[in-house]
Amino acid sequence: MKKLYTAILFVAATFTIQAQVKSPKQYLPNYGEHVTYYHQLESYFAQLVQQSDRIMQQQYGETPEERALNVYFISAPENLKALQDIRQNHLNAIGMATAKTTTVADKAIVWLSFNVHGNEPAAAESAMQVAYELVNPENKDAAEWLKNTIVILDPCLNPDGYAHYGNWLRSVTGFNTHPGTQDREHMEPWPGGRQNHYAYDLNRDWAWQTQPETRQRIALYNEWMPMVHVDVHEMGYNEPYFFPPAAEPIHDFITQYQKDFHESIGQNTSKKFDKEGWGYYTRERFDLFYPSYGDTYPCFNGAIGMTYEQGGINAGRAVKMRNGTVLTLQDRINHHTAAVLTAVETAFLQKEKLIKNFRSYFKDSRENPKGKYRAYVVKNNGKNIQLSELLKRNNIAYAYADETRKLTGYHYQSDREKEFTLEPNDLIVTTNQPKALLTQVLFEPQQRLSDSLSYDITAWALPHAYGVESYALKAIPGVKTKSTVSYKGKLEYDNVYAYYIPWNGRESVKVLSLLHKNGVQVRHAAKESALRGIKINRGDLIVMKSDNRNIADFEQTIGVLVADKPDYEVIDSGFSVSGADLGGEYYPLLEAPKVLLLAGEGVSATDFGQVWHFMDNVINYPLSIIDIQQFNRVDFSEFNTLVLADGWYNFTDAQKEKLGSFITNGGKIIAISGALKLFEDAPGYSLTAFATDKATGEEGEAADLLAERFTDYEGSERRSISNSVPGAIVENVADVSHPLAYGLGSTYFSLKTSDEYYQLLSGAQNVIYVPKGYKSFGFIGSNLKKELQNTVTFAVEQKGKGKIVYMVDNPLFRGFWENGNLLFSNALFLIN
Repeated sequence: MKKLYTAILFVAATFTIQAQVKSPKQYLPNYGEHVTYYHQLESYFAQLVQQSDRIMQQQYGETPEERALNVYFISAPENLKALQDIRQNHLNAIGMATAKTTTVADKAIVWLSFNVHGNEPAAAESAMQVAYELVNPENKDAAEWLKNTIVILDPCLNPDGYAHYGNWLRSVTGFNTHPGTQDREHMEPWPGGRQNHYAYDLNRDWAWQTQPETRQRIALYNEWMPMVHVDVHEMGYNEPYFFPPAAEPIHDFITQYQKDFHESIGQNTSKKFDKEGWGYYTRERFDLFYPSYGDTYPCFNGAIGMTYEQGGINAGRAVKMRNGTVLTLQDRINHHTAAVLTAVETAFLQKEKLIKNFRSYFKDSRENPKGKYRAYVVKNNGKNIQLSELLKRNNIAYAYADETRKLTGYHYQSDREKEFTLEPNDLIVTTNQPKALLTQVLFEPQQRLSDSLSYDITAWALPHAYGVESYALKAIPGVKTKSTVSYKGKLEYDNVYAYYIPWNGRESVKVLSLLHKNGVQVRHAAKESALRGIKINRGDLIVMKSDNRNIADFEQTIGVLVADKPDYEVIDSGFSVSGADLGGEYYPLLEAPKVLLLAGEGVSATDFGQVWHFMDNVINYPLSIIDIQQFNRVDFSEFNTLVLADGWYNFTDAQKEKLGSFITNGGKIIAISGALKLFEDAPGYSLTAFATDKATGEEGEAADLLAERFTDYEGSERRSISNSVPGAIVENVADVSHPLAYGLGSTYFSLKTSDEYYQLLSGAQNVIYVPKGYKSFGFIGSNLKKELQNTVTFAVEQKGKGKIVYMVDNPLFRGFWENGNLLFSNALFLIN
């Protein structure tokens, strides 16, 4: 009788748990039929945490719009109780923790990421179904997986974008679906919900971590270092499902064990899809090369990184595909759920191999690095502050030299071996660390492309991105190091004549921004000079007491404003040892910019976001933003600087005339990439499209057309790339005497991401241009590579009292090109 009673209690308890743990369909009234509000998604996961002992929640951050960023740990109850011991032992085994805790069994660690793009809603929707299937008491398979697996599930990497899209879709739809595309639910308005609050594409930000969502997530990622990472996306709705294996080019540093696991995923997932009759493909798109994606970044951190793509962008709730089938939101959820659960199952099935290979990855990359070099030396420079911050965020160890030594290494800027002097405070990064392979990926001068049809940029070496003199060494130098930079003591004077602030990086720009916002008059050096104890370079800032008589306590006030720039100095006299005196014409006053940025239809949302984020978040300088549709209402007398981000501007003649008047009356326009079309071959402007022989010679054009008759259709895509550049580093010559080039050096390496180019301008200053025989890194099509010689990249044209700054390349691209950030700052603050 007692046994029967116990059995009845057990059945009753099981029934209660089953009744309490609700599926998304049971909990959300419109699940699978309409996009879920973000607060509803949070509520659903809160219900799971409350009702199941297989899931725990951790908030790891907050978005710019103050939405919570959450992950959920899903595993067997006994594993969740020992979660920190499991984590600590896992990190210890790969050399990223110093102590081992109590004995716990090794587990496979799988991280699932959903919805990095906000307007790909089936990702977050499927996260709820995946979580439910893992904790569902009736799912015996999942229960078995979780005995030996820790699943870390992030249901929405981009809550702001997801909320923007969901709120919009809810606001424009009624009871009936519209499978035909001629309805507004398939026509998302500008800027769309794909990006985050600042219109940044978070899926390109994993390595650079310019955005708060990414920084907070990677901090947690480094605390766990998962063995498998699944990144869940959507693509154009007519596409079938994509899962690994990935396409070429696959980076040389991707290991065989990672490729083998991709193959296993492909085989296992295809069986599930074959059974259901669902369409899919592998290997055709989505390569593994650029290091800042949700699949490649985990791969370069030892994991099996994978992208999963379901057709669905602009599908709304339901859409009719080309083949006549209606694709519903529920279909998209089902496909994602099946694929993601298969990844968890595969990790469980290959647990022992996975753990062994993961640990070997870190041992091998440290003892037998794949790259050519074993150490990287970055000369002491103001930009090193930001570089060290990037390394720290990626958990890459570094140190600073504490002695002087003659060494030989590959010199990035000259692209050759060169002897140099290592000096105290130079930054040193070596491969003798757990993150050895990621270090090499970010620092190697050249990355070999196995296939030129790349999905993204093909060069990103940090020394070029940061614009700092650097060397790569084939052996780790045995030199004395220290953990922090040592600054020389401040010069001491009884009299304060002025403050000196070097113009050498982001911190300089932030200080200038702060000075302008506080009404402080600032000068900058237009000539190299020397004062007693101080060498002044072009662009360096001077705050003179005589210019700021209105500041009652000059020393204390300025001292506070420049405190975050540790290399500032106090000057007791304006009399120079050599060069120019501080009061002369070579130290002009800077005018504080009053900035207007145009937004709206026709402006590239991501490029707009890069300007907005830089101004608002990086240097904290005020600007006004006006939709381009409100252009006619703008009172340009309130501004002296107009920024035109990349886009397709369709101004009327009257509006173009208004822009012209703004410039001639003293205004400054900073035009980036596509915005240059407004001035190209326009009357009164010097910007001219590059004229090639083929464009002007009928015989040459006819010969090309004749040759094309004999080319095959299959090779058309490959032939087209001869005139393209997905993203490469291009050497430029810089006029160091011009304010636009201050702080950049005589050579500027630009990240070129478009095939646009212009001839050297007449009647304007070609400040930064591509020389004949230039160096380049990454892929550039053979035809385009020839045409880029002797073309302008950044120029300044005087028109009346004002100026136009032409930026053919976008210096703010994705926010990680630190030398580009300084170049844009020059255009913003130093060109008056």
